[in-house]
Amino acid sequence: MASEGEALRTKLQSESLFHILPRKQKSVFSEINERGVDDITLEFFYKPHTITLFLVSIFAVIYTAFTRNEGDIQDNIWAGICCVFFFFLIISVLAFPNGPFTRPHPAIWRMVFGASVLYLCTLLFLLFQRYESVMAIFHWLDPGLENFHIDQEKEYGVNCSDVNWEKIWNHLDVFAVAHFLGWLLKAILIRHFGILWAISFMWEFTEVQFAHLLPNFKECWWDALILDVLVCNGLGIWCGLKFCSILEMREYKWVSIRDIHSTSGKIKRAVLQFTPENWTHMRWLDPNCTYMRFFAVCQLVIFWQVSELNTFFLKHIFEMPPAHPMVIGRLGLVGVIVAPSVKQYYSYVTDTQCKRVGTQCWVYGAIMFLEAVLCIKNGGELFGRTQAWNIIVWLLAQLFCSIFVVTGCVLWHRYYQNQGEKSRDSSPVKSVASPSDDEGHEKTVPLGMRRRLVHSESEEN
Repeated sequence: MASEGEALRTKLQSESLFHILPRKQKSVFSEINERGVDDITLEFFYKPHTITLFLVSIFAVIYTAFTRNEGDIQDNIWAGICCVFFFFLIISVLAFPNGPFTRPHPAIWRMVFGASVLYLCTLLFLLFQRYESVMAIFHWLDPGLENFHIDQEKEYGVNCSDVNWEKIWNHLDVFAVAHFLGWLLKAILIRHFGILWAISFMWEFTEVQFAHLLPNFKECWWDALILDVLVCNGLGIWCGLKFCSILEMREYKWVSIRDIHSTSGKIKRAVLQFTPENWTHMRWLDPNCTYMRFFAVCQLVIFWQVSELNTFFLKHIFEMPPAHPMVIGRLGLVGVIVAPSVKQYYSYVTDTQCKRVGTQCWVYGAIMFLEAVLCIKNGGELFGRTQAWNIIVWLLAQLFCSIFVVTGCVLWHRYYQNQGEKSRDSSPVKSVASPSDDEGHEKTVPLGMRRRLVHSESEEN
């Protein structure tokens, strides 16, 4: 069964566009959309079991369909929806690409891609419904939403002049912890100090400009500048980048679980399966970056603001409390989708051989725009109070700040490179050329590797 499934997969790939691409583009395409697993130790988990999966899934559906109680029509609809989702995720494992990640298993990331496609289809369906129909669907999913109104949300910008420790402590609620964790995740995904702080400051400006539409954006100055920017954002960025630096210095040597004899060692190896296979430093900008790369990073900063705004507008227009399971579930899904999307976008921006964006990044881009369109379509009353001047100022500020920050990062990298060249020229030790790729771009060589290269060269001389 395994050999038949592998033969079918190979035949389908041979007939696809993948094998028409040039060799260099083929390797880049594989790295982004269909990355394979190196050094497989437990082959059972990486061999195709399509027939077995087919039989198990069909049996599970038949058993559930004939044994469950069909007395409640709502439970029947729920069961049908869950069955559709279940089978679609099964098909995702069989048909969709691995994506740029392989840990803990490529099948996990195929299901993530399948979940993102399901969410995209859901947005498309809701886009063609009336607002009353959309709210009726949400009320059917959770009848408790009928008793909630967005005016019941907690207000933060009240009595700003009355500052005391008790008031500050009340502002450090569960959402402050979520705020910190969110920026920790952003730092791990983006891994660039300048871009992260640009997004941080520009988001506070976004809150000010949209405060006339979203009341929970109204914050006291000390809440916005101290608690948000310095404490939550700053601490999250610092911890995230510190975590990234630890992973960059780590030496990745994976041992097969079959070669580990102790029980504790096997458990540790099983837990490490959920950690990255390797960790690379992201260089979004360099001293000699092209204009296309420059504007692509500016787009990243602006699109990130739009994605953040969608979260608050969706919650406000469709009247859901911040801690509602649908709000938390969407945040969790988007957080998982963003990880491979950022990786694919980074490869598209920085790799000159990459001629097209990754599939997961494409789907997430469509999700981001559809969420914005859904908010605009159903928030007519809300956007009717829009102050046009605020929106114009916000757009111009976003464009100017993104260009200014990215330009500053490029100049800083250029200055840092010049200082490094001056120090190497003035050093009495002979410099060592770094290995380069086929295109002649210099690759980063660790300090220990450079020392070994210098030592080996001196022995040869």
